[in-house]
Amino acid sequence: MKKVDVILGLQWGDEGKGKVVDVLTPRYEIVARFQGGPNAGHTLEFDGEKYVLRSIPSGIFQGGKTNVIGNGVVLDAILFRSEAEELAKSGHDLTHRLCISKKAHLILPTHRILDAAYEAAKGSGKIGTTGKGIGPTYTDKVSRNGMRVGDLLSPDFKAIYARAKARHEAILRSLDYAYDIADLEREWFEAVEYLKRFRLIDSEYVLNDALREGRTILAEGAQGTLLDVDFGSYPFVTSSNTVCAGVCTGLGIAPNRIGEVFGIFKAYCTRVGSGPFPTELFDQTGDRLCQLGHEFGAVTGRKRRCGWLDLVALKYAIMVNGVTQLIMMKSDVMNDFDTIRVATAYRIDGERTEQFPYATDAAIEPLYTDLEGWRCDLRSCRSYDEFPEAFRRYVEFIERETGVPVKIISVGPDRDETIVR
Repeated sequence: MKKVDVILGLQWGDEGKGKVVDVLTPRYEIVARFQGGPNAGHTLEFDGEKYVLRSIPSGIFQGGKTNVIGNGVVLDAILFRSEAEELAKSGHDLTHRLCISKKAHLILPTHRILDAAYEAAKGSGKIGTTGKGIGPTYTDKVSRNGMRVGDLLSPDFKAIYARAKARHEAILRSLDYAYDIADLEREWFEAVEYLKRFRLIDSEYVLNDALREGRTILAEGAQGTLLDVDFGSYPFVTSSNTVCAGVCTGLGIAPNRIGEVFGIFKAYCTRVGSGPFPTELFDQTGDRLCQLGHEFGAVTGRKRRCGWLDLVALKYAIMVNGVTQLIMMKSDVMNDFDTIRVATAYRIDGERTEQFPYATDAAIEPLYTDLEGWRCDLRSCRSYDEFPEAFRRYVEFIERETGVPVKIISVGPDRDETIVR
């Protein structure tokens, strides 16, 4: 029986998962998204075109592959329709290649309103939500009040929707939050009819049957490990389990069916929104990383905070995910730096530690190791042997520190700017 390989981010998201899934997809017959919602933005570039995927798995561009939106995903029908129609216009019709789990939860129009209302009520303690209704949808899921994709097929669909809406409106009245839902609601009902054109499946059976048949599956995560609701920098996290364990609950795959775990990280660190970021740079170097790396959110457009690579956090993410292979992105962004800094430990309350702390709001002083910059354009390289010695030292330093091999290195946004060792 085959095993499911997993690809996920090891930092605060935005690591470049979309491009890597697209590169790896030729090895697999099925690509399945296991968690998250349309707050994720996976950017892919090839043939002179740029695409941003929010809910649709990144394997959709490889012809003949089956793509699955798993039960762990929360789905906004309006944004899904917009995304699918844009892809169809560019020649990528998804109708026969994309399946959606009946157990995936739906983001309702009132979930979006609740998201804005909750964030407004927090005042200065805002989390930095994308406002897409993700958190309220997951809240309804765990409180057993959610509405699922399979409910669209029920003769009681409108009654189920009305009950959910009434609950949300009672909360909004208690928050004294003004809103107008009419246009959004009308658009949502049109979008769910569009959604019903796709195959709505019992994904846990489909995927496990595929494994028994010897078919290959790649599970794709969204956001990053440090945004995991349990293991991330709580409370500045997303509302789902972004770690490898989320594959089991988000797709219905048993733990002993997990194979390779590909962990993606940038050669430096970024973060969007609020929350701790020990290696964040507030100087010209941070601004330079932002500009050279085009560090603006694919979905939100928000400027990303930038800093040096944090090996304390990276080793923590490798541990909780059981990473077997590392994939390093955006190495080329640091082509012109004389010195590259890497945090190898923290100092907290005068004590040195190599553990990612529980209290991530503590005063954390990163302790750095400095390495020589490579001072050349990596984008011209097409094999590991072509890399300059200084860059190879950087890669091998990371491998020694983490104990995991760096198997893929990205030196640019395009498909062919990817070196596989």
